[in-house]
Amino acid sequence: MILDAIGSRKRLEILRLLSKGEKCVSEIMEELRIDGKTAKHHLNVLERAGMVESRIVGKRKVYKLIKEIRIEISPPPKRKFMVVISSKCQA
Repeated sequence: MILDAIGSRKRLEILRLLSKGEKCVSEIMEELRIDGKTAKHHLNVLERAGMVESRIVGKRKVYKLIKEIRIEISPPPKRKFMVVISSKCQA
């Protein structure tokens, strides 16, 4: 399920955004220039995979990472990449 979740470039971009802190759907839509339906679909996939969680703040749904994601991309010409996923430590 995790491999399916990270199999989309848009979901990887969402994970990158969330690695910088919590974001609401509208912020994700604006940053990635996608519509609400697409953003919510990708966020649902990530949530079902156990990589993000959401909470309601006022009238907004806010998402945050619950897994630590590290993506390493090697330089050309090989262009290999490695994704490292681990549980985030909760204080």
